[in-house]
Formats: sequence, C-alpha cells, structure tokens
Amino acid sequence: MKRRTCLQTILAGACAATARAASKDRPIQLHVDLSVDPSQEQEMLHNFHTIFRPAASKQPGFIDVKMLKLRSTMAGTAPTGANYRFELIFASEPQRQAWVATATHQQVWPTIEKTLASKNYTVLLYDEV
Repeated sequence: MKRRTCLQTILAGACAATARAASKDRPIQLHVDLSVDPSQEQEMLHNFHTIFRPAASKQPGFIDVKMLKLRSTMAGTAPTGANYRFELIFASEPQRQAWVATATHQQVWPTIEKTLASKNYTVLLYDEV
C-alpha cells in the first residue's frame, strides 16, 4: 500500500510539473532603470513604500515589487544616469498589463514618476524560465 501511495504522489508531481511547463502564463519580471532626482529621493521612497507598493500588492497575479538603489558598477556600463532599478514581478504578462490599465495604476505610478530627473527610462521585460 505504501508503494501505491508513493507512486501516486510521484505521478501527481509529474503532472503538476508538466502542466506548469505547458502553461503560457509564466511569471514575468519588469525592470525599469530610473534616474531619481537626488533632491526628491526621500519623497520617491516614501511614495513607493506607502502608495505604490500597497496598491500593486492587491492586484491579481502580483508576486513582488522592489526598488533597488545602485551601489556601484562591478563590470560593464551602468545605464546612463540611472541610480535606481524598479523591479515588478507578476504571475503573467496579461495580469501585469491588466494592472497597468487600472485607474489605480494611473494614480500611483505618477507619484514615482514625478520624482525622476528624466522620464526617458529603460524598461525591460523578462520571462522566468
């Protein structure tokens, strides 16, 4: 009987792995290199933690959002003028797009964007593999 339970568990795990591999909706990561105006850095961080993050975290498919401050360039060339990287992770690209289309996003993203020295930022979209 234990052997049958073990085989059923292995089979269930294999089916779940196959279903995930066949799914087109894998997690995505959006990376945005930002040039935050140094005189508005504290305002940006406050808005990120108290306005943007709480609103984003309530959205379907939301996994995580981070704001990273550039410490140093270890190799290669850092994006020109960028001092922060914004990282947003959603369960799928359609869910991220749905979030961007909400009225809430239209209210909360400008609280970050208004603190930028330049709105000419790089946006990269990655698939988790």
